[in-house]
Amino acid sequence: MIFNKKILIFLLFFLNSCAEYQFKSKTNNEKKYYSSNGFALIYEENLFLNKTINKRIPSDSMIALHSSLKRNTYIKVINPVNMKEIELKISKTAIFPKIFNLAISRKVAEMLILDVDNPYIQIYEVKKNKTFVAKESNTFNEEKNVAEKAPVETIEINDLSKNVIKNKKKTTKKSNFYLIVSDFYYKNSADRLKISLTKQTQISNFDVEKISDNKFRLGVGPFRNFNALKSTYISLNNLGFEDLKIYRK
Repeated sequence: MIFNKKILIFLLFFLNSCAEYQFKSKTNNEKKYYSSNGFALIYEENLFLNKTINKRIPSDSMIALHSSLKRNTYIKVINPVNMKEIELKISKTAIFPKIFNLAISRKVAEMLILDVDNPYIQIYEVKKNKTFVAKESNTFNEEKNVAEKAPVETIEINDLSKNVIKNKKKTTKKSNFYLIVSDFYYKNSADRLKISLTKQTQISNFDVEKISDNKFRLGVGPFRNFNALKSTYISLNNLGFEDLKIYRK
């Protein structure tokens, strides 16, 4: 059975809304801070030249670009593999492939010790203030000079020299990545979409997971690395699924 693309997207949006927002209070005016898990785009000059991204990022700068967060938004970026974290301020909004949830400089990637083949990160928006804390920096003069170029009002560098990690052996722990397609209120709705997507994409590892009595999650995976996940992400994106979430187990 072939689903009409527009009907499929409408059904997905409607059911997802039922699952996610049924109990949301209309009087709740609290600011909801942004958070997401996904892959970082580590800037290289060729990415700008071939129009993968529309803004430049100096390789030695403390800069992050986002596709929707406003300029001067403060975020905490975490490498969940080693729990290194750094706080940054969004320098500009930029256009880049949706499979990436943040664009960062080479310097930031090095400070987080990201695996360039699997640059998985967690992002949390933090309250605005006038202090920028580079927690994973060090006290060498070269690092201070880089930090002074960051577009912020005040910079503090935490001295981590007292907590030197002696064992720098690279971890061999393997990660599995999953794509969340959508959450549903009814399991049979998730099952129907699973069958449809399996036929349309020829991808066999879709799965429906029970999250609670009235929440069922359609996902696909596992994927061993970013490259394995990328083709599935693009296939689903081409079918109209533009808000795919990526998480790591």
